[in-house]
Amino acid sequence: MLRVAALVLGLAGLSVSMAAAQDTPRGSECLAMAEAPPRATPVSLRRLSAKADDVTITYAGHSTYYIDTPGGVRIATDFSGVYTSGRLPDVVTMNRAHSTHYTLFPDPRIPHVLHGWNDDGSPARINERIGDVLIRNVTTDIRRYFMDDSSGEMIKDGNSIFIFEVAGLCIGHLGHLHHKLDDSHFAAIGRLDILMVPIDGAYTMSLDGVSEITRRVRASVVLPMHRFATPLDEFMRKIGQQFAIDERTERSLTISRDSLPAAPTVIILRGV
Repeated sequence: MLRVAALVLGLAGLSVSMAAAQDTPRGSECLAMAEAPPRATPVSLRRLSAKADDVTITYAGHSTYYIDTPGGVRIATDFSGVYTSGRLPDVVTMNRAHSTHYTLFPDPRIPHVLHGWNDDGSPARINERIGDVLIRNVTTDIRRYFMDDSSGEMIKDGNSIFIFEVAGLCIGHLGHLHHKLDDSHFAAIGRLDILMVPIDGAYTMSLDGVSEITRRVRASVVLPMHRFATPLDEFMRKIGQQFAIDERTERSLTISRDSLPAAPTVIILRGV
C-alpha cells in the first residue's frame, strides 16, 4: 500500500514539474548566439531559417515602432497611445522618462502592457513568451526631470532596453537611454540583428555615446528613432564607414533572418 501511495505521489510530482516546465518561457536564442563564434548559427536557428518567416517593422513616430510577427502578434514600442499605425497592438512596451514614452491609461483592449520600470523602485524583470515572440528586458538608469530634483542621483532601473526574439531575429529597442552601457549590459542584451536607437543627441544621451553603442552592437540593421533635428550625415559620420545607409520612401520594412543585409546598414524609414 505504501509503495502504491509513493508511486502515485511520484507521478503527481512529475506531472506538476512538467507543467511548471511548460509554463517557463523558452530560453533566449539571442544570448546563445552571443556566446557562439561570430556569425555562427545554432542548430535551433538553422531549423528556423530553413523556412524564413518575415517580420514587418513600421515606424509610427518618436520612439514607437510597430513589430508584426509571422504568428500575428503586433507589438508597439515606447507606447504612449499617440503614435498609431493600423490595428490595435497586442503588446505594448513602455519607458517612464517622459509621457511621450508611456501612458498610464492604455486602451483596455490591449492584452499585454509591459512597463520597463517598477513603481517600488525595484528593477523590472520581463521574460515572457507571447505567441511566437519572446520579450525580455535589460534595465538602465534615467535622469530626473521637471518635478523631480534634477540635481539628484539618477533613478536606478527607470528605463528598459527591450529585446524581441522572433523568427530567428534578435531585435533590440534602446528606449530612452541616458548613459553608456557597460560589459554587464552588453552581456545581458546578447546579440542583436536589428537595433532601434535614439539619435537626438540631447534628451537621451550624446550622439558620441549612442554611436559608440551602435558600433559595438554592430547589428545588421540599425533603425534610428527619437531623431528631432539630428542630421543623418552626422550620425553616419560618427558610427563609421563600416555602416551603409539605405533611405526608404516607405514607413515599413519587411525582413527575415535570411534577408538581413550582408554589411551593417542604417535603414531610414519614412518619417524618421
